[in-house]
Amino acid sequence: MFDLMPFDRKTRNLTNYFDNFEKAFFSDFPSMFSEMRTDILDKGDHFLLQADLPGFTKEDIHISLNGDTLTVSAEHNDEKEEKDNSFIRRERRYGSFARSYDVSGIDTQDISAAYNNGVLELRLPKANPQTSQQRQIDIQ
Repeated sequence: MFDLMPFDRKTRNLTNYFDNFEKAFFSDFPSMFSEMRTDILDKGDHFLLQADLPGFTKEDIHISLNGDTLTVSAEHNDEKEEKDNSFIRRERRYGSFARSYDVSGIDTQDISAAYNNGVLELRLPKANPQTSQQRQIDIQ
């Protein structure tokens, strides 16, 4: 019998009001704080890190290495773009993104990067495993 009720009557309960409030309140939350989405592939002798950075130029992207931490950051500068614009609605966000990765076990001297069609690719060669040298220790 309840299946024959109109849809609006079915949705009039207290839990649906709270669900709808949460959806309305946090609807722009993921887009406001979007993250740099990455894939990391194991290619045998190296890892391939692919990061989506659409809308950036090569000059906007910075890659730094501090010890065993690799940081990729990108920043849009919108000072010159807003002077004569009167927006009715603005969904294209400007700002900065940054993400850090642990690169222990990576040959940091041979890391290379390329940026094509909004995708940053980092080639991270694996470091040669340290061979443990076995030796006999004499007891005195």
